[in-house]
Amino acid sequence: MASPVLNNAPPMASAPDLNIDYVANLARIALTDEEKAVFSRQLGDVLAYIEKLKEVDVSRVQPTAHAFPLTNVWAGDVPQAGLPVEAALRNAPAKRDDMFVVPVVVEGE
Repeated sequence: MASPVLNNAPPMASAPDLNIDYVANLARIALTDEEKAVFSRQLGDVLAYIEKLKEVDVSRVQPTAHAFPLTNVWAGDVPQAGLPVEAALRNAPAKRDDMFVVPVVVEGE
């Protein structure tokens, strides 16, 4: 199935083939004509670099999740005291009775 991002162009299309309006819609952003031109060029440069990377022989490189081996990277799960209520609520936009006040998102019966 062809990608609407690339306007049915071959894989890794050049900047003129990019559907920047579709990409902006996916990102839920509105772009001016000037921004579309800039981002289209930038995205085209990224795609051109990816094409360049395809030239590298990686046939003898093992797939990895990280560039370096990682072991025991998480801190121990040790119980500790929490924040005082005043510190936790210091930047709350709304608070009542030592609790955050948030808009109702689920209506009760």
